[in-house]
Amino acid sequence: MELYLSKILPIFVYPVGLTLCLALFAGLCSWWRWRRLARFSLFLAVAILWIAATPAVGEFLYRQLERQYPPLAIADTPVADAVILLGGVLRPPLFPRQTADLNDAIDRVVQAARLYRAGKVQWILIAAGNLPWSRASRSEAEWIADLLIEWGIPRTALLLDTASRNTAENATYARALMLQHGLRTGLLVTSAGHMPRALALFQAVGIDVTPCATDLRAAGDQQGTVFYWLPDVTALELTTLAIREWLGIMVNRFRAAR
Repeated sequence: MELYLSKILPIFVYPVGLTLCLALFAGLCSWWRWRRLARFSLFLAVAILWIAATPAVGEFLYRQLERQYPPLAIADTPVADAVILLGGVLRPPLFPRQTADLNDAIDRVVQAARLYRAGKVQWILIAAGNLPWSRASRSEAEWIADLLIEWGIPRTALLLDTASRNTAENATYARALMLQHGLRTGLLVTSAGHMPRALALFQAVGIDVTPCATDLRAAGDQQGTVFYWLPDVTALELTTLAIREWLGIMVNRFRAAR
């Protein structure tokens, strides 16, 4: 139940969910003939959606996360026992897909492969199970393993956590796998915007990890142009991701303080 609530409740704080709630409230106010409140709620809904969808806001919010752990060059990355590779990089080949569908976070898998080939680690630990409502027949970790093997990484170098459903469980199950195989140090590979929350969770369970961030998204491609202040669906996604990460960080700090 907690997992379901953690996925559902934030929807009403994200820009699209909040906008829809305000629009619905405006409709109810209009029905009840509270016209001033209806107009204000509708204006607020449009303003929130517009602001959240501008690259200026989305990139600013997400950049505050990404700048905490800048990416390391492969040559400057320390040697460790294993890469700990977090999932969220693909969608399974459900019909009509013929193969797994890779998303923007696939940089994580590329980075893990590069670190292995550079001799920085001997193992790649893939932490990526499925959510309970997934219709996939295999875990994401297995699909990622197939991809790494296709890229030339030996199967004997891969450790799979196929059960974890969120970042907290990634950390818990990764620790168990590392203890089982006598691994002490890790290179944590995830998206730069996700790194602050992920690193805190891994450190909380006692894993000695070095952050190896990748998948930077707040690049500022439109900065200095009029488009930087106009609504854009990619910027809206960036704002939503930033809010999700900040909410997760606050919830984790609250739990740790209890």
